[in-house]
Amino acid sequence: MSERNEHLLVDRTGPDGSVLLLTMNRPEARNAFSLEMLAGMADAWHMLDTDDTLRVAVLTGGEKTFSSGADLKMMHGDQSANPIMQRFKDDPDLHWRAMMRNVRPKKPVIAAVEGIAFGGGTEVLQGTDIRVAGRSAKFALTEVCWGLFPMGGSTVRLRRQIPFAKAMDMLLTGRIVSAVEAEQWGLISRVVDDGQAVTEALAVAATIAANGPLAVQAIKRAVIEFDGLTETEALQRELTIGWPIFQTEDAKEGPRAFKEKRKAVFKGR
Repeated sequence: MSERNEHLLVDRTGPDGSVLLLTMNRPEARNAFSLEMLAGMADAWHMLDTDDTLRVAVLTGGEKTFSSGADLKMMHGDQSANPIMQRFKDDPDLHWRAMMRNVRPKKPVIAAVEGIAFGGGTEVLQGTDIRVAGRSAKFALTEVCWGLFPMGGSTVRLRRQIPFAKAMDMLLTGRIVSAVEAEQWGLISRVVDDGQAVTEALAVAATIAANGPLAVQAIKRAVIEFDGLTETEALQRELTIGWPIFQTEDAKEGPRAFKEKRKAVFKGR
């Protein structure tokens, strides 16, 4: 089952179609964000959250480029003739949801990066949960080079995801960071051979999709919600999220499958 958007390809793949594969598709513009692409991404995150048969998503730009971020020409051009512009007027948070800035999907999102992830490409990356990059991939927050502010959340998230001095290095200089360096800092989860990022990301997605979906979602929720809390506060709140999982049918199926030496069949109940 597939749907097509000119600037965002949306496919279902993986075990039982449980993986949502999103491919940014503006190669002529190095996958810079267009209105169509952003609207499609916002719709895709909504689909991921509301479709119980979907368990994880992979976001990529294909084999050559992840994304060069905002389309500066579009930003300063006349978009009044673009029919999709009305959606952004009616919903001022649409582009922020697309970037996973204000609200992150309940289910895991894996980034598969080849080529460049500049500006908004590195910003949207910070809203994902696991990040796989080809060895030649490059990352940069270039907004400052053009006198702009990284509004996708990098001044908040980057510092929480990598060390302070490394975050400030990226934010204030706009310099390009290699995949190997980004992995050393903790910005990237895994580095693979060029051209293998999507393959590796889909393998990770298949592993997650085979796990208990309620447990997966609860774990992601806990990690995100507890960020910034004291250990005492976080441990107390952990009980309110963790204990209900033990009352689910999936929590009974897992140990039963282990005892019977078979693969667990989770139903999300």
